[in-house]
Amino acid sequence: MSFHEVRFPANLSFGSVGGPERRTEIVTLANGFEERNSPWAHARRRYDAGLGLRSLDDVEVLIAFFEARQGQLHGFRWKDWADYRSCPASRQPAPGDQPLGTGDGATAVFQLAKTYASGGVRYVRPIAKPVAGTVQVALAGDPLREGVEWQLDPATGRITFARAPDRGVPVTAGFEFDVPVRFDTDRILVSVASFQAGDVPQVPVVEVRV
Repeated sequence: MSFHEVRFPANLSFGSVGGPERRTEIVTLANGFEERNSPWAHARRRYDAGLGLRSLDDVEVLIAFFEARQGQLHGFRWKDWADYRSCPASRQPAPGDQPLGTGDGATAVFQLAKTYASGGVRYVRPIAKPVAGTVQVALAGDPLREGVEWQLDPATGRITFARAPDRGVPVTAGFEFDVPVRFDTDRILVSVASFQAGDVPQVPVVEVRV
């Protein structure tokens, strides 16, 4: 899959509508009970970029971005303003925000992830598109230096340590991140007259697996 490591203009994604989508297969039995199953291990997010447009200048930026991605052909980064940090929205990322695993003395590569917890149930979401310059890493609560003790691959979200963490040492990280997406349409319909009157085009965007 072709992916461009460029972010959709954040000022245009602000005000958009969207969020996670799950797929659930439900079979109702003869006795009225249900059997439910999901073929997806991870949610897929959808957004409408059109709702973030506020002027014809915004439309021009959108069309340029759309043309450069050749419609649905190339993926890109998207800032989900409702969920883009390893911590609550009221805080700034810190190196102890999210658990990435525990050292075993041999493993030097860890995947960034964000854990969602509710009612005693946890879901771990892999983070593949961290924002470079925002990632902080710690071992057993002690912050480490990027470029010296660890390296980040911003295209995959993998952290590589210069030396594998010792056995039993907790590995944690804090970060901001983007969602890998593509346009979910091959055309954008804009009416200049109706846009000036308050109407905006629909620009569906859908998360892609990377």
